[in-house]
Formats: sequence, structure tokens, C-alpha cells
Amino acid sequence: MAAVVSPYRVRLMTLDDIPQVSAIERESFPTMWPQTAYTRELQQNALAHYLVVSDARLLTPGADRQSGQNGLLVRLRRALGGTEPAPAPEPAGEQLVGFIGLWFLLDECHIVTVAVRTASRRQGIGELLLLTAIALAQQRGERVLTLECRVSNTGAQALYEKYGFRSVGVRKRYYTDNNEDALIMTTPEIQTPAYQAQFERLRTAHRERWGAAESALTR
Repeated sequence: MAAVVSPYRVRLMTLDDIPQVSAIERESFPTMWPQTAYTRELQQNALAHYLVVSDARLLTPGADRQSGQNGLLVRLRRALGGTEPAPAPEPAGEQLVGFIGLWFLLDECHIVTVAVRTASRRQGIGELLLLTAIALAQQRGERVLTLECRVSNTGAQALYEKYGFRSVGVRKRYYTDNNEDALIMTTPEIQTPAYQAQFERLRTAHRERWGAAESALTR
């Protein structure tokens, strides 16, 4: 059977990514206010670590428009008999399809946010982000991962439970948009041989289904 080729690339978020990340956040959490202050998170929060996923099959809207504008200039020059060459098209920009925010707190990695573009859901991206977060936490010697999840978001809870997260408490009226409660979820010890073996099985299964995403997690 031919290997599945993944179109995805995971890397650290940069300041240039903020417009796309903010758009994904607004799409995923339309009632959330205020929106996350990503510039402050990236520049001033030493605990924060944000990752993004891009899809090589997609272009940013700006890149599409630039390509179209250059093609129009070529046609206009030809129609007017001009010989001046049109400017070279700008390289296609990355289309971000998801992101995850992590805070590293002593021996704990806290997942503060995770979101996937609506049009790109059910393609393994959310699980890819979670896999990457757990692998990074293991590399950094963290003991557990924690997060909050809406009590109504049973789909997300199922994914987290697949990776060993369990509900350990409730934060009452945690979400300010509708005063919904949040489940507090945490993993078992992620450095144990048993957890690492289970994690590797899950990572292998994800790669067999969706392909091995490119990783560029360096500053």
C-alpha cells in the first residue's frame, strides 16, 4: 500500500501569522471576547509557546490576489502593445489551517487554546496539534498536560480521552459568553514507559491514516 503523503507542516507561530490565527480564532470562537492578544503572548509571555499548521495545498487569499493581479497586468500590457515585463509574482503564502497555544508551567504543560479552520476539520489536524503538543511536552520533561474543555464539547472530550486525559474537576461558569462550565482535564504521567508506548501507537496510527506532517519546531 502506498504511503500517505501529508500536506501539513507544523512550526512555531510568528508575528506574521497573527492575522490568520486571529481569523481562525474568530471563526472557531465567534462569541469569545476579548480576542487573544497574540502579540503580547509571543513577545512578553515567557511561558507561552504557540504552534501553527499550514496546508501546502492551499494559498493565502493575498497570494491568490497577487497572482491574479500579475496575470491581469500581463494581459493589459499585451493588449496595449507594451513590452515591459510584468513584475514577478510573489511566492505563494502559507495558508494556516490550525493552531495550538501552550503554557509551560514548572512540570506541567497547559493547553490554553486549540482551533482548526472550519473548512479543514475532520482531516486529522486537531489530533496532529495535540500529538505535537504532547511530544513537545515529553521532550521538555513535563510531567502532565492539562486543559479546560466546555462540558458540551463532547467531540473534543473524546479526542482528549483518547490520549489519556481524564476529567478531574469542574470550573463553574468558566466561559464568559454563556457562563458554561468547563471540565478540568489532565493526563497521567506522560514520561512513564506505559504512556509513551501508548502515545507511540497512537502517533503511528495517525501517520498511517493522514501521513507524517513536516515539523519545523525550531526558533
